[in-house]
Amino acid sequence: MELAREGARQGTRVVARHQTGGRGRLDRTWLSPSGGLYCSVVLSRPREHPGMLPLTVGARLAVGFRTAYAVPVALKWPNDVLVLEDDHAPRKLSGILIDEVASPTLGHAAVVGVGVNVRLDRATLPAHLAGRVAALDEFVTPPPRLEEVERIVVSSAMEAAEWLSSGAGIRRARTLCRQLLYGVGRSVTVDGRPSGTIASLGDEGELLVTTGTDRVSIWAGDVRVEEAR
Repeated sequence: MELAREGARQGTRVVARHQTGGRGRLDRTWLSPSGGLYCSVVLSRPREHPGMLPLTVGARLAVGFRTAYAVPVALKWPNDVLVLEDDHAPRKLSGILIDEVASPTLGHAAVVGVGVNVRLDRATLPAHLAGRVAALDEFVTPPPRLEEVERIVVSSAMEAAEWLSSGAGIRRARTLCRQLLYGVGRSVTVDGRPSGTIASLGDEGELLVTTGTDRVSIWAGDVRVEEAR
């Protein structure tokens, strides 16, 4: 974020192999053990439809993982990439957090932070997380090098920014995000309160939820999808 404020060009990135103060969405603590990739990329904030940026980065990232590693993935609103398998509840593979800052070169910069579980020592994880996270080393032998995953992350972020710079690209982004959206037809709670059933995504990236009598738009909050029993 400091580099962006100082005028860093689009595509500038900072990469960590371990973090001691990782931050997630809603200011949650983000565990960042060794074996993961933690990367922030400077982009020009889309002039239109900025709410689509985290979803589009996530969708492009999901496609990148599916193409490179045959990982069965989906996009959880608003910023997670999940692994979906028949014998597991959905597990988090990657998370995305976007901060916006003023930039002398870009006007408004979006700093796209992406964390990816590449190799995990589950013995070091808190018990409540061990069954809720996935890593690429479960699907690729030997595990991919962090530099390889970094290339996928950076290209996904750059492609997302490119898509959101044109009308045709925005339409492609909406289509892909809707195709990958996890939980359609399932009940959700928002900030702990039952809110309805996931229907789709709106044109600005909002989550569309149907209730008994209406369709509402969810723009922010802690969304939890009811898992199939």
